[in-house]
Amino acid sequence: MKNLLSAADLTRDEALAILDTAQRMHAVQTRAVKKLPPLRGRTVVNLFFEDSTRTRSSFEIAGKWLSADVINVSAKGSSVSKGESLRDTVLTVAAMGVDALVVRHNASGAVQRIAGWVGCHVVNAGDGTHEHPTQALLDAYTLRARLGDLTDRHVVIVGDITHSRVARSNVLLLSTLGARVTLVAPPTLMPSGVSSWACDTSWDLDSVLSGNASGDVDAVMMLRVQRERMSGGYFPTEREYAIGYGLSPERLDLLAPTAPVLHPGPMNRGLEISSVAADSSRSVVLDQVQAGVSVRMAVLYRLLAGAEEVGV
Repeated sequence: MKNLLSAADLTRDEALAILDTAQRMHAVQTRAVKKLPPLRGRTVVNLFFEDSTRTRSSFEIAGKWLSADVINVSAKGSSVSKGESLRDTVLTVAAMGVDALVVRHNASGAVQRIAGWVGCHVVNAGDGTHEHPTQALLDAYTLRARLGDLTDRHVVIVGDITHSRVARSNVLLLSTLGARVTLVAPPTLMPSGVSSWACDTSWDLDSVLSGNASGDVDAVMMLRVQRERMSGGYFPTEREYAIGYGLSPERLDLLAPTAPVLHPGPMNRGLEISSVAADSSRSVVLDQVQAGVSVRMAVLYRLLAGAEEVGV
């Protein structure tokens, strides 16, 4: 595997190999000394043109725990903010002899362009409203930890699908792993072309959760309403959205006791998810954060050190 640009890049065997490697990497988090040697002497640059806390921090920790030299570069204060083109900035960084670029950009498709310009490994850490493949991997890791094999499991993803790179990557990866996905959103937040995606769609959350429309629900993922990407009125009021599509205590009760509740974060409590749901025993939000380090360790390891057995 040269790069990880899209969840569609992964076959079922490749995805399972990353998840299995992540499971072994997970043991590092319980150690007093959290270090493995396989990436010693390798250099990883986190090149973030869009703000992030969870993703950048977890990639930084992942690289450092694998003994790589990790450098963080943000757009603010970089040559891009002084007028340099994206291509020149990327080629300048790559020319310093880095082994991998972890890139987040606010333009869809930017990371794919970057991968065509450089010879080092490239990981997509989120590009616009396009994809976020490592988020989908950590979501799948979290689901497997709770549900086991995802074949024929039914995962419902609810919220701002139009602006969500997480939803796109999850549909691709979960379908590759054999799960069935249903997207639920108001019509204004359901993207055009969604009929060609490998999933079902619905506008009626209560019907889906109660099993009347799509069968039993094994897990629910709530998506953040991305108000910063909205230029118009996608729904009348926040209260109306919460009533129609928020995971309220009443909707939480429609789920099976074993059904986990996921959220990629950051959460808008009281909008797409109630505090009762966010803090319930079924919430695996913090498990997702913890899984992020293990999964990103696995991705960096398999890109930079090959597929040899991990000694942990």
